[in-house]
Amino acid sequence: MGGDHGPQPVVEAAATALRLYPQIEHIFLVGIEKELNAQLAGRSLNRSRLSIVHASEVVTMEDKAVEAVRRKRDSSLSRAVDMVKDGQADAVFSPGNTGALMAAALIKLRTLPGVERPGLATVMPSEHGRFLILDLGANADARPQHLCDYGVMGEIYARQILGVPNPRVGLFSIGTEEMKGNELTLEAHRLLKDSPVNFTGNIEGHDMFADKVDVIVTDGFTGNAVLKSCEATSRLVHGWMKEEMSRNPLRQLGAWLAKGAFQSLKKKANPDEYGGAILLGVNGICIKAHGKASANAICSALRIAADAITRQVNTLIVEEIRLTHEKEHPPQPAPATVA
Repeated sequence: MGGDHGPQPVVEAAATALRLYPQIEHIFLVGIEKELNAQLAGRSLNRSRLSIVHASEVVTMEDKAVEAVRRKRDSSLSRAVDMVKDGQADAVFSPGNTGALMAAALIKLRTLPGVERPGLATVMPSEHGRFLILDLGANADARPQHLCDYGVMGEIYARQILGVPNPRVGLFSIGTEEMKGNELTLEAHRLLKDSPVNFTGNIEGHDMFADKVDVIVTDGFTGNAVLKSCEATSRLVHGWMKEEMSRNPLRQLGAWLAKGAFQSLKKKANPDEYGGAILLGVNGICIKAHGKASANAICSALRIAADAITRQVNTLIVEEIRLTHEKEHPPQPAPATVA
């Protein structure tokens, strides 16, 4: 209910997902029943695989995260997370308030065993493929161990969901040299180097899209700033191209002749293909989409949620995190007692 376009694209996506993805056993639409029924009217779909769960309140984009979770207990967002907590659902999806969704997930679902802080991850296009980047804002004040855990979780996600056999993990820094960075990245580099992940070292900004890594780990403050900078740059370049291509008839003709190339470029950069961001490390699958997400983007997010469940992403995270921590802090033998 809390997305920019209300329930319409969510309902449309749910109907499409049930038709395309048999691995999705059931979808619960959580929100104001009257509005959801109005959106479902006239749609051809299998209602045995879809239910409406009424929630009387809506968390808006203006609501403060923790306050919204505590005060609006009958909101669609809180009720949906409650369903995962109570075992009625395996995953929760929302295009609503990001902070409120993350707060609800942390308060209600908690983190997986061994995970101190979850990381918000999304897929971005690279020169010839795509890569995963985390954290995008779930944990602004990260510690080195958190970044190491992000590397483990990101590698599992890239392997299980993106289909990369041996994902390369890079640490976002100001230089590729091992000794470059601040205290956080220097210690995180050491931990990642000693971890089981396929760590390739530091990666700096101008190599971010160069297909050098499959997973980039960073703290939430940096990751959020990078993501928003990339989005702003994309909008700026798109606006420039549109303006320059329409300046005179000759350029308009050139734009028409290059229409196919522009469409291919648009498809590569289309966020609808990637379905939003997943909060890795919480005890349940939790996916957040942009407030303006289209039905296609939401449908992709529902597919990713189902894949994360069937491919046991969280089970693998728990096991890999346990092995990583045991390697970093091996159990010490008990001191001998001599009588």
